[in-house]
Amino acid sequence: MAVPTEIRAVPRPKNTVVEDSGHNGPKRYAVRERKTEKYIPGGNPQPRNGKVIGHIINMKYVPVITEDSEKSTEPDMLSYGTSALFHSVTQDIEADLLTIFEPADVFTMLSVAALRVIKPHISVNRMSSQYNRCFISQYYPGAAISKNSVGNLFEKIGKSSQKRKLFFERRMKATAETHHIAIDGTLKQDASKINDLSAYSHKARVRGCGDISVIYAYDIEKMEPICAEVFPGNSIDANSYPAFIRDNNIQKGLIIVDKGFPQSKIKEELEKRPGLHFLTPIKRNDVRIANNDMLSYEGTLEGVAAHILYKKSKIQGGHFLYAFKDARQAALEETSYIERSKKNGTFSPEKYSKKKDLFGVIVFESDIDMDVKTAYMCYEERWSLELVFRHYKSDEQLDHTHQQNDFSVIGSEFINTIATIATCRIIKKAEHTGLLDHMTYAELMDDLSSAWRKTNAPKEAVTNDGYWVHTLQMVFKELETLGLSIPIKKQPKKRGRKTKNNNSN
Repeated sequence: MAVPTEIRAVPRPKNTVVEDSGHNGPKRYAVRERKTEKYIPGGNPQPRNGKVIGHIINMKYVPVITEDSEKSTEPDMLSYGTSALFHSVTQDIEADLLTIFEPADVFTMLSVAALRVIKPHISVNRMSSQYNRCFISQYYPGAAISKNSVGNLFEKIGKSSQKRKLFFERRMKATAETHHIAIDGTLKQDASKINDLSAYSHKARVRGCGDISVIYAYDIEKMEPICAEVFPGNSIDANSYPAFIRDNNIQKGLIIVDKGFPQSKIKEELEKRPGLHFLTPIKRNDVRIANNDMLSYEGTLEGVAAHILYKKSKIQGGHFLYAFKDARQAALEETSYIERSKKNGTFSPEKYSKKKDLFGVIVFESDIDMDVKTAYMCYEERWSLELVFRHYKSDEQLDHTHQQNDFSVIGSEFINTIATIATCRIIKKAEHTGLLDHMTYAELMDDLSSAWRKTNAPKEAVTNDGYWVHTLQMVFKELETLGLSIPIKKQPKKRGRKTKNNNSN
């Protein structure tokens, strides 16, 4: 079909020809380059056209996108803030993992852990799209993040018990001798019906689904987990602890648990491990409190915010009792008791007389002789462990598991441990800078996720380097406070007097 004269007259590159495809649309008139000429004996040379290099659209020449441009589908900007924060607190974890696991698997592990921290509620189906829109893809390039790849990785990690053990051993060895280790557990709902670890706890029977139990060893001073292990959900914590201690070769530390945990359950482990000790609260009706006159306090604790009375006594068997009375807590408990008695009409002078001295009181038993303040702070700071589990179940949305076999459950929980360590470190870092004094953890993460940066930017981010995309000034302040962007350098003030104008009128 002949090309109209006005189309052929549109300026275009030399040595090209316009072809009419005959189809309506923006690409009807294709511009091809003249490639070669074919010589015919006894006739004129015939041109041979090459590839299409552009089109005539609306009476203008429009070049096609080059092959190199088509080949690259990567975005030129990505969400930066939360990815950079995760990466800033996990580089030692990355180094430890690389000494044990395949590098490609390590990048996928860290990518999955990061996405679980950065994007709560994220499903395996959505990980790939989220990975490709944030800087996690720059920190851990080439991660196999599809649904099937992640599922296969979970199973692979679950089968690698020796590698998991080596990783946790490295973390245990890095724990300072003076640090205290708490051990505790949490239940997670297990929606899968075909793995053996899912078992019905008492609460699970009511909900109609199974549970798994995750036991953690936790560094109180660092406020982060050291190691973790999965147990069937119907197993009693006290029965799981000896296995956890043996499996993870915990040789030192102070086991800090809740009331009702029988120290006899780990008697054999304590005897075999002279560096392992316990600090356990006893019930308020325990006869040893009265027999050792533990409510006759010796003084008040200095250097703590609360108003705490204390007493310490050595008891039969070489153990020690530590008693503490919190004045504020005592007033709250007494008020609550009186209000409840008044409402129900059940006040009894005899019962009140027995209880009044025990309001706000907690008494611990331990097998070691320690300073009373140390004993109090060990249990008081154990609350940070409860906060970890709160983050574990809500902020990271890791309170459910849908893995379909035992190995996958174990592998997924291993990566959850990494995610939890990162969450603890992020919280600690943000608290240290004071950012969490006026905003929540979730608000901070939301702010940081809005900080977008160009992918061709230098590795060292600077606030005024020109590679940011629509980032608010308040977010820059947060990035600078967390050390994720270098602040703009202020020009030093010139010293000395201003030069006088010597021009005379």
